[in-house]
Amino acid sequence: MARVPYVDPEDLPEEHRDLVVSKLQGKPVNVYAALGNNPEVLAGTRAFLSSLWESSGLNDRERELVILLAAAENGCRYAWHQHVRIGGDAGVTREEMAAITDGDFDAFDDDEALLLRYAHAALGRQVDDAVHEEFVAARDDSTAVGVASLANGYTSLAGVIDALDVELEDGEEFVGWDPRE
Repeated sequence: MARVPYVDPEDLPEEHRDLVVSKLQGKPVNVYAALGNNPEVLAGTRAFLSSLWESSGLNDRERELVILLAAAENGCRYAWHQHVRIGGDAGVTREEMAAITDGDFDAFDDDEALLLRYAHAALGRQVDDAVHEEFVAARDDSTAVGVASLANGYTSLAGVIDALDVELEDGEEFVGWDPRE
């Protein structure tokens, strides 16, 4: 049981009702319904996450690789479960998802392996000058900011999900850390 109630959209001020609904799923999701206990924080979180999705400098597939990595490294079952489907829709294979959980970035082409190494370093607070310069040489400063922010933004979200003990939506079972199974 979550530590806070899941707020029904109808119980929120009108300007916040749509924020409980996932744009991708078209229905309320538990993480946003839990955040709905503080509508202003819900609004701010959704705006922040939207900026990460839309302005990180990554395409959909690359964005999902970073989010899946952040979910795996934070042990966030809820985010992992949600993004297995979203990542699959963006072209990430189940084999690639398993490689992410194994920390096997060699399973990816050079560009995506570099992206995952940079995101991994950002998540571990281990970005040094060499790692940063290699990434910026292949991409640019703006994308470095986007990747570091995306990875750590999902780390922040994982902490909130954990603190509130947000559960998977009713009727769903965890896909597992190896979604090939």
